[in-house]
Amino acid sequence: MSTKSIEAQSMDYRPPKRRKKLWVDIVRNKWLYIMLIPGVLYFLVFKYLPMWGVIIAFENYSPFLGPLKSAWKGLYWFQRFFSTKKWVTYLSNTLILSFMSIILTFPAPIILALMLNEIRNIHYKKITQTLLYVPHFISIVIVVSITYVIFGADGIIYKLTTQLLGHSIDYLGDPKAFRWMIVGQAIWKETGWGTIIFLAALTNVDTQLYEASMIDGANRAQRLWHITLPAIRSTIVLLLVLRMGSVLDTGYEHLILMSNALNRSVSQTLDVFVYENGIKNGQFSYTTAVGLMKSLVSVTMVVSANKVAHALGEEGLY
Repeated sequence: MSTKSIEAQSMDYRPPKRRKKLWVDIVRNKWLYIMLIPGVLYFLVFKYLPMWGVIIAFENYSPFLGPLKSAWKGLYWFQRFFSTKKWVTYLSNTLILSFMSIILTFPAPIILALMLNEIRNIHYKKITQTLLYVPHFISIVIVVSITYVIFGADGIIYKLTTQLLGHSIDYLGDPKAFRWMIVGQAIWKETGWGTIIFLAALTNVDTQLYEASMIDGANRAQRLWHITLPAIRSTIVLLLVLRMGSVLDTGYEHLILMSNALNRSVSQTLDVFVYENGIKNGQFSYTTAVGLMKSLVSVTMVVSANKVAHALGEEGLY
């Protein structure tokens, strides 16, 4: 066969059509697609459809007129928020509490998962995991109540520190202790539950790597540093990127339950501001504008963190 005929055949070649079209795949895996329906409906109803309501951030929204007939205000609510003297306080309290949570709360499940992974007794490991998961299912109201009982004026910690130091410490009223109390409660409540993802990632580590390293004389710390941590590094980076998206989200239930007149200067965050002005005072457009600003910052943080992850050689979120 001549060279020209081979080139003609190569030019006439077309890649074969896909053997499986979408509808064929749906019929063949119909139960998998049926299982997706509740999740898709949840995101459509509670995530995507409400997004059009963000328009009230640019209106003087009235529940009686609705978002389509309310008066248009443009960027008025954004200007009003940044013209107040307290917006710096709200933002700084939010950022300080959020970064404290990232620095202290985010590594806690990783450390605990690595410790659990070193337990060789399966029965003891399962019992320990179960006990660590329990705090996640306890209501934050109960957690705050326990905190008041332990650290209150009649609590054991309050009395013990008074006897040891010779003077009392107001754990619940001191602004300096407020953030540490919030972060400590979050660590106690969610650390055990957060180990699930990392323990699942650790199951993919090839045990032959540990055996080979032991033959080469690597001790437990060296195996942890050179085998275990690199194996879950991608999972850590992915969760950290997602966590950066909620850098301005501190929640309001926990803060409202722990706040009082003495620590109010540090308990006022953006979420508390949205709750007090939006839900309690009915300033829906004002607080929607603040919420929209938070969302834009969150998207920016996720995109930026993802680019940093790519620059460091990690896969990131996308």
